[in-house]
Amino acid sequence: MKLTKLVMTVLLFAVIPANVTAQETVRLTNGEWPPFLSEKLKHYGLVSRIVTEVFASEGIKVEYGFFPWARSYNLAKKGRWDGSVAWSYTEDRAKYCHYSDPVLETTRVFFYLKTKLFDWKTVDDLRNLKIGGTLEYDYGKDFQHAEKSGKIRVHRISQDELNFKKLLKGRIDIFPIDPDVGYAMIGKLFSKEEAALFTYHPKPVKAVPLHLILSKKVEKNKELLMLFDKGLKHLREKGKFDQYVTESRKGEYQ
Repeated sequence: MKLTKLVMTVLLFAVIPANVTAQETVRLTNGEWPPFLSEKLKHYGLVSRIVTEVFASEGIKVEYGFFPWARSYNLAKKGRWDGSVAWSYTEDRAKYCHYSDPVLETTRVFFYLKTKLFDWKTVDDLRNLKIGGTLEYDYGKDFQHAEKSGKIRVHRISQDELNFKKLLKGRIDIFPIDPDVGYAMIGKLFSKEEAALFTYHPKPVKAVPLHLILSKKVEKNKELLMLFDKGLKHLREKGKFDQYVTESRKGEYQ
């Protein structure tokens, strides 16, 4: 009897297709940067959704862990997690992590109050303005050079949110930040009447491509990166990328 059961078990496993295996999972660290990334948003934000859908199209499940940004990067760098979303390119990070094709390009633009006239074409046009900035943020070569040389006055503080409060109070004239991030922040910080006072200039201060990074300490990551880049290309071709961006800007992930 026991032998018969054993034979039946062997035969059962023999007829299961060889390609039926447990779904592979990639573990990625994440953080708070609405509307692109947030544990509190539907799909964990726009960029998280794009990354999740790209991997899903390749039969791979994504598990996210949310941490402060410095820890998010270090966990990926050391290979304790497979990778992280979403990061700009630096030579130092590239020593430890593989970079995907750009997942999304963000731009930094100048926010200002509608009650004030503002236009600019070059950094020289910013000479007589009080400019807000956030500590350690890179706003592009021209801006950084003008700041260091004293051509422009930049008042840097610790948080983007504080810069918006200073802008509303008239303590600064302009402040550079991504428009999607800026409006998401304004919506949380201010009343509808106050939020309606803000606008931004369309000319970008700096364009910043964001990438998925995968740790070089994890062997499978070279193959995962190729699959991801292929899936990202297909997502764009199918129009899903533009669909997700539109949904995010309509507030559907709130």
